[in-house]
Amino acid sequence: MSDYDDLDLFREMMSDVSPIKQDQVETVQKQKVTDAHIARRLAAQTLSDGDPEYLSLDYATMLKPDDMVEFKRDGVQDGVFRKLRLGKYEIQARLDLHRKTLQEARDEVLKFLKQCQRMDIRTVIIVHGKGERSNPPALMKSFVSTWLQQISDVMCFHSALRQHGGNGALYVMLKKSPEKKQENRERHLSRKA
Repeated sequence: MSDYDDLDLFREMMSDVSPIKQDQVETVQKQKVTDAHIARRLAAQTLSDGDPEYLSLDYATMLKPDDMVEFKRDGVQDGVFRKLRLGKYEIQARLDLHRKTLQEARDEVLKFLKQCQRMDIRTVIIVHGKGERSNPPALMKSFVSTWLQQISDVMCFHSALRQHGGNGALYVMLKKSPEKKQENRERHLSRKA
């Protein structure tokens, strides 16, 4: 067959096809960044900051006792978050907040996370309880979730599996300490050289 025959055959096969009339691309609307988002970002603190007062004892997004809690910062890989959610990382430390006041819990959470970061512990579990009998319900759970979102050294967290406390506990993943980051950089640079 010649090129001319191929072209005729193609035209014959496409004779009943009509072009699409749409000439516009649909745009996906990005999530708007509100003043509240900007304020939360500015208020987010690192664990190295000494003042626990930036974690509010007055306001938290209220949850229900059986709510599953999850949070992931931008930049955390989906595979890392999935492994955390499924409890596949070794739990290196544990904090139990039962029978603590909100202020005691806030101070304990900060102290615990600072100590974990100093010891290069990255995956921890915080047991806050469901709060079915507290007034209002899930008070500690709501505040712990809100606090963890405000601490910029917390990469992500998720409600634990049933054997680790279920909706009454959180798996928490911390950022690497600055020293560990530097060690990794040096190790990778020495490989390239």
